[in-house]
Amino acid sequence: MPVNPALTERAFPPTASYLVGREKVREFARAVFSTNPLNFSVEAAQAAGYADVVAPPTFAIVVQELTLAQLLAEEDAGIELTHVVHGEQRFDYVRPIVAGDELSAQLAVTGVKTLGGNAMVVAETSIRDAAGEHVVTAVSTLVVRGDA
Repeated sequence: MPVNPALTERAFPPTASYLVGREKVREFARAVFSTNPLNFSVEAAQAAGYADVVAPPTFAIVVQELTLAQLLAEEDAGIELTHVVHGEQRFDYVRPIVAGDELSAQLAVTGVKTLGGNAMVVAETSIRDAAGEHVVTAVSTLVVRGDA
């Protein structure tokens, strides 16, 4: 089944909130080989003006993944996970994510483009804190291989 071009008109509900834990930030920082003390030390983060440890810039993918799961679960999307390659990723930050943030995310598909037998799907996730303030927008381009 080809990717449904009508996905660009579909609204996805906001995700349940995700509480950013200090140890999750530290685990993620170790996984991406960060050596930035702001990612590990509360004292270093507070000395720099943050409330708690600061998540590495790519940490937003943890929250965005919740919205991408919504997209992949759409029965008429025409997106089979085994045919998906992550083509591009971008994060546009308003402010860093810190431990203690309670975040929710909402997905909008901003583009579906067919190229030969393949498709490119642009998924834009707006991530907000508990006060509703915009924290970051995560933009993923998924390349969906055709069956041929």
